[in-house]
Amino acid sequence: MSQSIQSPPHELARPSLSISYMNTHSAPVASSRVLSKLQILIVAPWIAGLIAAMFVAGCNKSADGGGGGASKPEGKKKVAFVSNGVASFWTIAAAGVKAAGEKVGVETETLMPVEGISDQKRIIEDLLTRGIDGIAVSPIDPVNQTELLNRAAKRTPLVTHDSDAPGSDRAVYIGMDNYGAGRLCGDLVREAMPKGGTVMLFIGRLEQDNAKRRRQGVIDAILGRPSNPTNFDPPSGVIEGNGFRILGTLTDQFDRAKGKANAEDALAKYPDLGCMVGLFAYNPPLMLEALAQANKLGQVKVVAFDEDDATLAGIQKGSVHGTVVQNPYMYGYKSVEVLAELAKGNQSVIPASKFIDIPARQIRKAEVDAFWADLKAKTGAK
Repeated sequence: MSQSIQSPPHELARPSLSISYMNTHSAPVASSRVLSKLQILIVAPWIAGLIAAMFVAGCNKSADGGGGGASKPEGKKKVAFVSNGVASFWTIAAAGVKAAGEKVGVETETLMPVEGISDQKRIIEDLLTRGIDGIAVSPIDPVNQTELLNRAAKRTPLVTHDSDAPGSDRAVYIGMDNYGAGRLCGDLVREAMPKGGTVMLFIGRLEQDNAKRRRQGVIDAILGRPSNPTNFDPPSGVIEGNGFRILGTLTDQFDRAKGKANAEDALAKYPDLGCMVGLFAYNPPLMLEALAQANKLGQVKVVAFDEDDATLAGIQKGSVHGTVVQNPYMYGYKSVEVLAELAKGNQSVIPASKFIDIPARQIRKAEVDAFWADLKAKTGAK
């Protein structure tokens, strides 16, 4: 199981994780040699003139309306990729961000909010203050972040990835059709349980656009409903149909301890539970831990989302029926490509649909080895 990036002990007070890729230059070190009186007499008038010129320049800058902060140095453009949390999924995306930055010649920064929506808001506001040349963000709560996103879009190119904010002024959404991907996951459940049975869904949170759509796609496919992305089943209560009983949807707000407790509680409350479905990258590994502790690996079917190492290993071993994978590497890569062009004023990279589709796909035992090898090659993992 790959490890999610965690804050080092000495940075626990810092509520976000940052991965930056940029050129760095050493600043010249001043000599400690003492100047003679003659040197001081010669140099002092020149220094005084320089200080005066700098003062006048600073006043002129304020008059032009640019006195609100330090001017941004010329050179490479810099763009930022902001996730919706910390997970191995985003480590893969960060590799794509880095690769694209090197190819198109921009500096990049990947930022992962640790403390949820307030942390993501702080990150975006800080980037705007620093004069970033473009932001790609996966909004945690797009409805309640619309004002923030619109404010950002007025100041710098803004795109969404992974989870959209269709009501905002973002330039484009880069990702998959989450409802369609959810249906792919629901199809795996029906494969794993051809005679039907009981199912429990596990997910981080339902405020995100991608989470709502993904969950609904799973439900509709399990129940054999025709495709309709506007459907919505409340998360509480049992949903029945097509030989299945979906017992509920348990959320954990990205709290790993809560996520594991949800899995343990479901196994204890429903001894005959037939299938567990984990819809965020970290959910399936936590489910597998709970199943192992309950000695139920292989007895309860597991269907997953995303490509965590523990999930892929579970597919190899037969303890996971299959997973629906996104392409976080390409989310990062394409986000940087698009932002680099938008920063140059090239709007032709935005399709009329304002949606750049990076399709999801199903991974079963027959595909897992080749898929995992390709993933390791892209991320440099061993």
